[in-house]
Amino acid sequence: MSETFETRVLLALRLTGFADSDRLADRSGVDLDVVVAVLERAASAGWVQRREGRTRGWTLSAEGRRRGEELLAAEHRAAGVSARLAEHYEAFLPLNARLHDVCTRWQVRAGSGDAAPVPNHHDDPDYDAAVVGELVELHDSARPLLGELGRTLDRFAGYGDRLSLACERVLAGDPDWFTRPMIDSYHTVWFELHEDLLATLGRDRRSER
Repeated sequence: MSETFETRVLLALRLTGFADSDRLADRSGVDLDVVVAVLERAASAGWVQRREGRTRGWTLSAEGRRRGEELLAAEHRAAGVSARLAEHYEAFLPLNARLHDVCTRWQVRAGSGDAAPVPNHHDDPDYDAAVVGELVELHDSARPLLGELGRTLDRFAGYGDRLSLACERVLAGDPDWFTRPMIDSYHTVWFELHEDLLATLGRDRRSER
C-alpha cells in the first residue's frame, strides 16, 4: 500500500474528525477502493476505529494521529520544503488571528456600554455588510500565501479555490457560507487549512501565540 495514499487518507480523517469511506475518498482525492484498503490496514494497526450504529464512520486514534504526523513529516522532508512550510506557517498566524476576529464579529456584536456581547441576529444589513467587507479584505490578503502554499506542496493547492468559493457565496448573499459547520464555509475550510499546517509541521495549537 502506497504511503502517499495512507498519508492522504489519515490526514483527511484528521481534518474531518469523523467520516465514512465515501467522504474520505472525496476529501482525500483517493479512489474509494483504495481508501477502504487503507482503512482496513489502519484498523488492524490500531490507527483508526470504526463506529457502527445509527451514525457510522471512522475516527482516528492517538496512535493514528502520530502515524499521520510521521508520514506528513516524511513527505515534506523528502520534497525538501520543510523550511519553506515553516515560513508559510509563520505568515499564516497573523491572518489566522484576523480571521478569528472577523468570525467573532459575524457571530456576536458588542453590547451597549459595559454589557456583554450579544448574538448577531443579522437584522442590521449595514453591520453585516461591513463584516463581509472585512472577510473580503482578509481573503485578498491571504491569496498570495495560499498560492505559495500550493506551489510549495501540491496537497495545499485546493484550499485557495475552496476559500474563494465560500467567499463568493457569502458575497452572493448566502450567510451560511461564512461560519456554518458541516459545509465548506469559509471558517470550515480555514479551520482545515490551519489543522493541516499543524499536522504537517507537528505543531501544537496550544503553543501558538
